This record gives sequence, C-alpha cells and structure tokens, in this order.
Amino acid sequence: MNTGARFTKWGLGLFIFGVFLTLGPIAHYLVGSQHDNGEMFMHNITLWWGCPWTLSVAVTQIGGLGMAAFGLTHLVTARLASNTANNQGPGGLLLCIAGVLGTFLVGFPGYFVFDKIWPRFYYDPVPTGKNAWLMGQGFFIVVYFIGLIRAFGNERRALNRIGEPIN
Repeated sequence: MNTGARFTKWGLGLFIFGVFLTLGPIAHYLVGSQHDNGEMFMHNITLWWGCPWTLSVAVTQIGGLGMAAFGLTHLVTARLASNTANNQGPGGLLLCIAGVLGTFLVGFPGYFVFDKIWPRFYYDPVPTGKNAWLMGQGFFIVVYFIGLIRAFGNERRALNRIGEPIN
C-alpha cells in the first residue's frame, strides 16, 4: 500500500505543480518573448503553440495525473490481491518522478540554457539547438513511460494471482 500512496501523493503534487507552471506560458503570452519573432517562426507557430514551455507543462500535468491514477490503482490492487506480496519497490515510482521532473527541467528552465548556447533556437530554424532541446525532453518522457510500464507489469502480475491459494 505504501507504493500506491506514494504514487498518488507524488502524482497529485506534480499535477498541482504543473498547474502552477501554466503561469509561465501565460506570462509569455502577456509579456511577449525575449526575442523578436522571426518570419519563419510565424509560419510554423502551430507546431510550437507559441510558447516554448507548453510541452514541459503538459507533461508535468498529465504525468502527475497518470501517477495519481496509477497510485489509486495500486491501492485497489493491494486490497484485492491480499494474498500476494504486492510491494513492487520504488523502481517504477522513481523512474516516473525522474521522467516528469527531468522533462520539466530540460523544457522550462533548460530553455534558457539552450537559448544561451544556441541564441534564438526556438524562434529561428536552429536545428541543432531545437533537436537537442526536444530530444532531452523526449528522453525523460521515455523514462516516465518505462516507469509506468514497470509498475503496470507488477500490478498485472498481482491481479493475475487473485484467487490463487495462499502458500
């Protein structure tokens, strides 16, 4: 039950953090970007949604909700599968936390680091900077996904053992 409670608490906390992060894109829309928007950017604005932090905010919110849902699922599984040792350990949880926070760090504050290395990479076609920034976020999204798959496998095995005799 401890793992389910931790998944739920972390998930709800990350979701609330993601809601707070929406203030960044709102400020971006109100204040404007730190650089002039180039002609190429204006043609491709639907790809980027007009703000560099949209992906990291969305992953933080959706990832947090997914973790909360998984935590509640784990609590139910632990109750239903009382004949099994459903203590999967922190592996899946830690990967999920690292995935969400890593995506945030690369996508939101990391944007400013990438912009120092490749100025205007977001607004002008600077493929090296853009690809490195997006691949960094993509890497952590994959870490989150691996954490969910690990945790899901443990839950599935526990649910499959329901009804088996207790040894």
